Amino acid sequence: MPESPASQSARPRYSADALRHFAQALFERAGARDDIAADVAAILLDGDLLGHTTHGLALAAPYLDELSHGRMLGSGEPQVLNRRPAAENWDGKRLPGPWLTLRALERAATMARTHGTGTVVIRHSHHIACLAAYLKRATDQGLVAVIESSDPTVFAVVPHGGIKPFITPNPIAAGLPTSGDPILVDVSTSITSMGYALQEKAAGRQLPGEWLIDHAGNATRDPAAMVGPPKGALLPLGGLDAGHKGFALALLVEAMTAGLAGYGRADAATGWGGTIFVQVYDPDAFGGVAEFKRQMDFVAASARNSPARDGADAVRLPGERGAQRYRDQLLHGVALYPTILPALLPWAEKLAVTPPTAMAQA
Repeated sequence: MPESPASQSARPRYSADALRHFAQALFERAGARDDIAADVAAILLDGDLLGHTTHGLALAAPYLDELSHGRMLGSGEPQVLNRRPAAENWDGKRLPGPWLTLRALERAATMARTHGTGTVVIRHSHHIACLAAYLKRATDQGLVAVIESSDPTVFAVVPHGGIKPFITPNPIAAGLPTSGDPILVDVSTSITSMGYALQEKAAGRQLPGEWLIDHAGNATRDPAAMVGPPKGALLPLGGLDAGHKGFALALLVEAMTAGLAGYGRADAATGWGGTIFVQVYDPDAFGGVAEFKRQMDFVAASARNSPARDGADAVRLPGERGAQRYRDQLLHGVALYPTILPALLPWAEKLAVTPPTAMAQA
């Protein structure tokens, strides 16, 4: 869940380039191939630039731990298990998810330019970080991208009407080009993410709403319910009243990831990882990219022109605040979440990598 600008304002800021080089050096020293280290660092940094502080560089320390224990591979190539003109199924061999997903996005875009659409589904990927971080790479080319992911080894979200978790938050992301900033959709099919709930627990804060369910089936704002004991779980998008909608969307994501990959919850668990769905559309194979943007521009303007309700800000489109935050942090430095750098300092010492220093405050 993206942070509010107010929560970032008082933090030390770090040069985005310095953070990227720092993260890349850590992964290289930990054994990742140069191109893999560069892609992982770039995607994690983009998560923070967009404001997704739970799915940016906060993941670098656990990724390094996975890499150091051989549970994430630092080199190799995915295996193509099945190939059609506009569809491929890969075994990701537990390679880093950001690198695999970028390769899948490139391959799907190539197929889309020839066939109108291209799809790559991956089994045995490692974690793929912030889904929104990939989207602009497609929309900058006038392409539409859809990315979905699930981890068959994690059980964190209850089905609607149930109290036993059975699935991951199963996010869906979509990048939609317009004549201005793209619309960047990135939503989980649970009300919130595991990372955000655990981040708020560590900070000693309650959640903004009753987004969790405790072991007895009561909705709660207390993030400690995630870990118990006894453990509760995340509620599907829509909560107790309308959670059938999030539940249904989660099942759709499960079908498009695990179902199409041919590997998922019906199989033995093999460690932290994921099944990934990447699909790209070329609007020029349909009504044309200019017409696509014209339609999306009209819809976006219609949404923005809706009068805001009392007490609410003006209507914003998905990804709008993230794009503003991205530009601001590139210019003025990244307001890094307070727990991120302390978690990386032991790795910096172990791997002999100099950590970045905070920028001078203006």
